[in-house]
Amino acid sequence: MIKIISHIYTKYRGLSILCLILIFFSAEIHAQNAVSAEVDSTSIKIGEQISYKITVQSKPDELVVFPEGDTFSPLELVEASEVDTLRNNGYRLLREYFLTQFDSGKYVIPQQEVLIRDQSYFTDSIEVEVNNVVVDTTKQKLYPIKPSVDVSGGLRIPAWIWWLLGILLLGALVAFIIIRRKRKKDEEKELPPYEQAMAELENLDKSHLLENREIKQYYSQLSFSARKFLDRKIYDRGLESTTNELVAYLHSQKDQGSLNLSEEIIQDFEKILHRADLAKFANSKPDVITAKEDRSRTQKIIDALRISVPEPTEEELMMDEIYREELAKRRKRKRIIIGILAGVAVVIIGITALIATKGFAYVKDTYLGHPTKELLEGDWIRSEYGNPPVAITTPQVLKRGEIEMPPEIQQMMVGSETFVYGSMLGNFYTALTTIKFKGEVKFDMQKAIEGIYTNLEAKGAKNIIMKQEDFTTVNGAKGVKVFGTLDAINPVTGKNLPNEYVILNFAEKGGFEQVIVIHNQGDTYAQEITQRIINSVELNKQNN
Repeated sequence: MIKIISHIYTKYRGLSILCLILIFFSAEIHAQNAVSAEVDSTSIKIGEQISYKITVQSKPDELVVFPEGDTFSPLELVEASEVDTLRNNGYRLLREYFLTQFDSGKYVIPQQEVLIRDQSYFTDSIEVEVNNVVVDTTKQKLYPIKPSVDVSGGLRIPAWIWWLLGILLLGALVAFIIIRRKRKKDEEKELPPYEQAMAELENLDKSHLLENREIKQYYSQLSFSARKFLDRKIYDRGLESTTNELVAYLHSQKDQGSLNLSEEIIQDFEKILHRADLAKFANSKPDVITAKEDRSRTQKIIDALRISVPEPTEEELMMDEIYREELAKRRKRKRIIIGILAGVAVVIIGITALIATKGFAYVKDTYLGHPTKELLEGDWIRSEYGNPPVAITTPQVLKRGEIEMPPEIQQMMVGSETFVYGSMLGNFYTALTTIKFKGEVKFDMQKAIEGIYTNLEAKGAKNIIMKQEDFTTVNGAKGVKVFGTLDAINPVTGKNLPNEYVILNFAEKGGFEQVIVIHNQGDTYAQEITQRIINSVELNKQNN
C-alpha cells in the first residue's frame, strides 16, 4: 500500500508543481491586470488636453487610493474627475485625468502608483508626442490687437465682514433709539423747577456732608440747585454763566422791571455763589454755621426768584401754546425721520448681506431684471422644426423666417425652412435652418463651414474668430460644431457689440441642418441657455 502511494506521488509530483506554478502565475497575472491605464490620444498639439484613464478591478471591501498631485510630470495636471464605480464581477473603479503640455516634444507619462489594500500596483508608462501648431499666414487673416480691458474686482472683502458691519450698524441704530427714548422719558419724569430745587435741598440736608466736613461738595450741590432753578425758570444760561454774569443779569432784569427782586436777595445770592466758588476752586472752607445759614438763604432766594417772575399775559400764553404745538410737530417729524432712517438701514443691511453672499450681479439681475435670466428661468418648449425634422428645446417658440440661399444651393434643393427667435443686435439670437435636396447629393461639409464666415460678414459681423470641432447629438447624429466670437455692428450708433456664437452643422442623407445661437459676450445666463439648446438637439432617427 505504501509503495503504491509512493509511486503515485512520484508520478504526479511534477504535475502538482506545474499546477502550483500555474496558480502562482495566474494570481500574478490577475494582480497585474487589476490596474490598467489608457489615453485617448498619444499625439496632441500644444495646449490640447489628453484624457488619461486609470481602471481598477477590486473587491467591495478593498480600499483603493488613486494618484494625486504632480505625479504626471513632465505633463501638467489640468483636472481630475471623481471616481466612477461600476459593478462588473466585483467593483470596477474608473478615474479620468486631463493632462496638457505647452512645449513641443516627446514626453513619457510615468508609471502611476495605485494602492489597493495597502499594496502598491503600477500602471504602464505611456509615450505621448506634443506637436507645434502650424499656422499658414497666407490663408489665416490677421486682425488688429484688441484694446486692453479693465478687470474689476481685485480685492475681495470676505462675506463675514459685511455681515459684521451690518450687525454693528443695526446694533448702533437700536442703541441710539433706546438711549434717546430713555433720555426723553427721564426728562418727562423730572419734577417742575421749584419742586425739583426743594427736593435737591432736602437731599442735601440728608447727605451728612457737613458732618463729614466735605464743604466743597456741599457748596457745589447748593449752588448747583440755585443755578439750575434759575436756568429752568428764568435764565436759560444759568448753569454756564459765571457768578458776576449772573449777578449782572439779575440787576439788569430788575432795572427793566422783568424781575421783582430786592437788592438784598441779589446780594445774598452773590455772596453764596462767591463762597461756593472759593470752596470749589480755592479750597476755602467756611464754618458749618455759615454753611447752614447759606442753605436757608438759598431756599429764600429760590422762593424770591419764583415769585419775581410776572404772570404771563394772554398774548404770551398764546405764543407759548403755538410754541408747544410747533414743538410737538418737530417731535413728530423727528420720529418719522428716525423711522425712515431705520427702514433704510434695514434695507441697506439686507441688500449688503445679499451682495456679500450672492454677489452684486445676482442681486442686480434678480431684483432689477435681466432679459436672458428671465429667458433661462421661463418655461422652455420642445418642438420639431423643418424638413428633415430637427427636435430642439428653446426658451421661446421659434417663428418661421427667411434666409437667403446662394443660387447654386437653390438649384440643388427641393425646399428650405428657417425658424428664428430674436436678432443679432439683441441679447440673444437663435436660428434653425433645414434644407431638403433633390435626390442623392454629395454635400461638401467643409465648403459649407467655410461659407459660414462669409455669411456672418454679410450680416454685418466683424472681427470674427472661428474654431471647429466634431459634435455628436444625444441620439448619435454626427456633425461639426463651429464656435467663436464676433462683433455685431449697431447700424444706428455704429458701436461694436461683442458676441459669442455656436453653429451646429449636420449633413444627413438628402438634407442639411444648421442650428445657430448668438449672444452677448460674457453673459453667463446666455451661455447656460446656449448649452441647454445645443445639448437638446436631436435629428430624426430615420435620417441617421
